[in-house]
Amino acid sequence: MDHYHWFALRSVPLVGNVLFRRLLERFGSPEAVFRASDAALAAVKGVSAAVVTSLRDHDPRPFAERETAALVRAGCRIVTLLDDEYPPLLREIADPPPFLYVRGSLAGIGTAVAVVGSRRASAYGRTVTERMAEELSRAGVAVISGLARGIDTAAHNGALKGEAKTVGVLGCGVDVVYPAENRRLFAEMAERGAVVSEFPLGTAPLAENFPRRNRIISGISHGVLVVEAAERSGSLVTARIALDQGRDVYAIPGNITNKGSRGANRLIREGAKLVDGVDDILEELPGGRVARRGVPMPAHDLSPAEAAVFALLSAEPLHIDRIIAKSALTVGELSAMLLRLELKGAVTQLPGKYFCSN
Repeated sequence: MDHYHWFALRSVPLVGNVLFRRLLERFGSPEAVFRASDAALAAVKGVSAAVVTSLRDHDPRPFAERETAALVRAGCRIVTLLDDEYPPLLREIADPPPFLYVRGSLAGIGTAVAVVGSRRASAYGRTVTERMAEELSRAGVAVISGLARGIDTAAHNGALKGEAKTVGVLGCGVDVVYPAENRRLFAEMAERGAVVSEFPLGTAPLAENFPRRNRIISGISHGVLVVEAAERSGSLVTARIALDQGRDVYAIPGNITNKGSRGANRLIREGAKLVDGVDDILEELPGGRVARRGVPMPAHDLSPAEAAVFALLSAEPLHIDRIIAKSALTVGELSAMLLRLELKGAVTQLPGKYFCSN
């Protein structure tokens, strides 16, 4: 498909996402928009005399030619509002992008949940996020996030361990890897899921881009899960947008002494659904529940006593004092057992003497 005219119409001043869609619905293609008479254009809601003048006087060739060539060089493509691959839920928002730049594939996303949170996530936040995303993925739910540091990265990594797709929505061009340390993750997602953006190729990760991309993260999804968010954060912006779009909002409660948890805790006070396990999300999704495939227990060679301690850690990371209380083991017995479990790759010790299962 020749996307030259899509780029051309996108470059016209005064033609934003809403007007682009109205013109597309009236004329059927961007090319037909440029061929339409002034009278036909003026009959479209929102098309003023100034818009008609802009369509006639603006030269779209420089941007359209540059973007068409860049698309080939970057080895990516665009998915338009007219394509079956375009996320169906995204079409329903007030101002869907006319097209998305895509690396990978958006086909077969199905039920999707966005997972968002702090870039400066705690070890607890990253661990819980990765586990939650893996369980969602194994239940057949696509995980959507922003490929940023912290919670986003943990969400994508967890989803890749499962069987469903994961999609990263960027605040820059899809040919720009940001943050740089996510280069491997970026490549793996492009291979097994998708990396998408509405921004032209080569667009830098400017601060003003990220609030705009948040509406796409929530727009693709049936609901948004917030993990560790400060009181003023982009994650809360995404949650507000999600509510405006008619999406569900979930939040994982955090430590009340941690400033990074105040945003998520406030969302719960304001009516977001408290989540302490993946079932809390699955029961809210279309159809009541997604058919859960479950996360298999790791194939570690555990003794009955080790398996009992391992089971205590299956729901959430626990402090060693709580493990002692739950297991009725002495400090010495438990320390030796946790060490054996670590050596077997069954558990990981987190900062502050917390332990979680792998």
